[in-house]
Amino acid sequence: METKQVLYQLRTKAGLSQDALAEKLYVTRQAVSRWETGETVPNTDTLKLLSGVFGVSINTLLGAPRQLICQCCGMPLEDPMISREKDGTLNEQYCKWCYADGEYMYHDMDDLIAVCVKNMASAEHPEEEVRAYLKEKLPQLDYWKRYTELGGEGKFEEFKQTLIGEINALQVEGMPKLTKLNALVGSYVNLEYRLPNGTAVKFLDDEKTYLGNQLECEFGGDRCFGVLANMEFILICTYEKNGENPELLIYKKR
Repeated sequence: METKQVLYQLRTKAGLSQDALAEKLYVTRQAVSRWETGETVPNTDTLKLLSGVFGVSINTLLGAPRQLICQCCGMPLEDPMISREKDGTLNEQYCKWCYADGEYMYHDMDDLIAVCVKNMASAEHPEEEVRAYLKEKLPQLDYWKRYTELGGEGKFEEFKQTLIGEINALQVEGMPKLTKLNALVGSYVNLEYRLPNGTAVKFLDDEKTYLGNQLECEFGGDRCFGVLANMEFILICTYEKNGENPELLIYKKR
């Protein structure tokens, strides 16, 4: 699909007239019309504005001429998976699991591989095959090539260790000592809890990325501990397989 068709479809889907879109972009209606007829193409700065208005990547606006790949984990990127900066703009270099709100989520390649293997392994591609593939693939990606330059030794890792210390200090009965926190997108871990007054609530934002982990109960049984945290809070819960019957244990502001 060409840029002119992409822009027309996005504008009409959003219910915007050419005048309304032009106002958002600080251009004339005639400019929008020329884009949609293919007479001209928006410049780089305008493409960035269009990306923000429609919530899609510049690559999509240009008709997806290249396959975007996360430069940390190697995942093929579609618009809903693309990471965002603190100001909400899309960062087409990374998926939202590896980079969120201006922070890199992984500082240890082995940690990333361990997470990816759990999600990628199958009967057709066993764990060892996936692990070997990732060990060969990841070092070729931009993030790991420029790890130190991009902040691989930065303060975010220190923040994660601080969080781990705070969580362990809560001494939740039956919960093993936490040693790692992984990047988790809100939509995958945003469980609904039933409060004592009967109200059902969710505490997370589906579009944000959090740090968390799942831990087996030291006493055995069918329930696991779920730990989630960010700069603002710590949440600890228990649940059964596939997040069923969740029970909130702790929601603590930091």
